[in-house]
Amino acid sequence: MNSLDWAVLIGYFGVMVAIGAWSHRRVADVGDFFTAGGRMPWWLSGISHHMSGYSAVMFTGYAGIAYQYGITSYVTWSFPIAVGIAIGARLFAGRLNRLRSRLGVASPLEYLKDRYDLSTQQALAWSGVLLKIVDVGAKWAAIATLLTVFTGISLNQGILITGVITGIYCTVGGLWADALTELGQFVIQLLAGVAMVVAVLGELGGVSGLWTLWDRLPAGHAQPTAGPYTVTFLLAYLFIKTFEYSGGMWNQAQRYMATRTAREARRSALLSAALWFVWPVVLFFPMWAAPLLVTSGRPDASDAYALLTERLLPHGLLGLVVVGFFSHTMAMCSSDANAISAVFTRDIAPAVSARARAWSQRAGLVAARLSTVCFLALSMAIATQVNSPAFKDIITVVIKWVAGLVGPVSIPFLLGMVPLFRRSGPTAALVSWAAGLVAFWLTNYGLDGVQLQVQIVAPVATSLVLFVLLGLVRPEPSAARDALLARINDGDDGDEGDAGDGAARSAAAADGA
Repeated sequence: MNSLDWAVLIGYFGVMVAIGAWSHRRVADVGDFFTAGGRMPWWLSGISHHMSGYSAVMFTGYAGIAYQYGITSYVTWSFPIAVGIAIGARLFAGRLNRLRSRLGVASPLEYLKDRYDLSTQQALAWSGVLLKIVDVGAKWAAIATLLTVFTGISLNQGILITGVITGIYCTVGGLWADALTELGQFVIQLLAGVAMVVAVLGELGGVSGLWTLWDRLPAGHAQPTAGPYTVTFLLAYLFIKTFEYSGGMWNQAQRYMATRTAREARRSALLSAALWFVWPVVLFFPMWAAPLLVTSGRPDASDAYALLTERLLPHGLLGLVVVGFFSHTMAMCSSDANAISAVFTRDIAPAVSARARAWSQRAGLVAARLSTVCFLALSMAIATQVNSPAFKDIITVVIKWVAGLVGPVSIPFLLGMVPLFRRSGPTAALVSWAAGLVAFWLTNYGLDGVQLQVQIVAPVATSLVLFVLLGLVRPEPSAARDALLARINDGDDGDEGDAGDGAARSAAAADGA
């Protein structure tokens, strides 16, 4: 990188901070900070949902998979995410919106205290927070790895720079700042991604490289599944990503909660699904061509995309692509920080502190911002250890830890909104959560020789089976729980009627049930 690239990067950081300062004026209370006051347009919510699912792991870990195995990087990653979000658009998006519009909650987990009990809410909240600290730590490590390639600064310095800049704008502006910066980041990535495709096609001899590339690549690179990423892995990943990207990781749930109505939440989800189906193809194409153009210096080929950009792009455009790396990671990490802050402020703190239960709007907002800073600091500390023996490497954290642990957290949370599972009460929720965690430990650390697809699917499958089975054999009926479900599920409030009228109609229906 030269001075022009640095100017692009510094200018990007400045714009992100400016957006945070502008968004600060739109944040009057915790509802604005966590759910944008329910005023976010569906198209902005959809773009934000899409962008908050990326990180620099796309350009390190998955770039390595693309370099080694070819198109399986798309078939077994972004394609199942697109399908999973489309499924979730029907099952969960509208219901998540009604948590805010009808129940008035600001945190995705806030309703669990009434749906199950306080113990269940706290178990899911604490375990989910710990999981996200590790997850976001992997994202910081990924972007710092790229920054090291381009600038030569140390991994820890890269973690500190990106974490501090992200902390400034997301702490000041809340979800509005997240969504607006993600919109800008989407535009930047659009320009950077197209620039990379054009540069690669120039090296391959023009547009014809789109179809002549495949005969020149190593054998098997055109196969949809390869190596450890088998058809079984694909199905397991689809199963997991349906829960994860439909709200199981909380930051995605916030995007649906932030829209005005349930119908707009579903439109937001469908837009995100369409973007996941199309846009990763553009991003992956240079990575698929990389074996013909560069030689990776790492066993996992995680440096392939960075080497490609350094070779092909002129200064200025190189800076733009580096900004694109930052944009994805900062989008995901800032949205996760906001979600975790919501869970801590609205769910954890009131359960452990009487003073927190009496917070004023101003005090609650201050607590939200402080908890955001604390989460970012902890995740940055974890990032410095992501390549230690406990975590092994970045892609291991993302695929094994996140995919394996999201199920026990998300199954009681998401299925708890669906009337079909009304018989599953606190016992089913807690047992399924605990058994899922045990299954994760056994398949990853307790047993030897377990296949990758088993490692990632066993925890969520265990949680799902026990949640459903215990609801059938040990049902815990509750009139209050039925009334709550009626408010979340009654009718379609996607028309022009306001949320207050929808809540009144739902309450009346619940009372008559």
